[in-house]
Amino acid sequence: MRIRPAFLFAAALWVCAASAQEPAATLQIAWPPEGAVIPLGGDAERSVGVVVQSNFKLLPAGQCGSDTRCGHIHMKIDPEGDSCNLPGRPYNSMNSDFGGDLIKARFGPCPSPVGSHVVGVLLADDHHKPILVNGKPVTALVKVSTR
Repeated sequence: MRIRPAFLFAAALWVCAASAQEPAATLQIAWPPEGAVIPLGGDAERSVGVVVQSNFKLLPAGQCGSDTRCGHIHMKIDPEGDSCNLPGRPYNSMNSDFGGDLIKARFGPCPSPVGSHVVGVLLADDHHKPILVNGKPVTALVKVSTR
């Protein structure tokens, strides 16, 4: 049996394409670290900056164009419920106004801004839909205490 050069070329292209797959989306909270005790901001919203890291480009919503590895972050404080959400919103904060890796966590809307909280972040696409990996949203959580 003779293997044709065209077949070998096609097989080589397939192997190159398969190995060039993009890595799965990642998201983590770089600051604050798990278990941190953090002071609340002195502003009316009692804001604290949260820094995230992702292998996606983080831009304001609507600015990604055709870049499928681009999105923004939705944040919820105490994500098991809605008690810390901004009034009339399904989240506490997002970075879609400015993009980037810094998100303002607003503890002011929480019934008890001081105390134990969970900060949760979700990676969303340009149209606010969650980015999925293996059918699950790309998220990160960190437990903190505020004072």
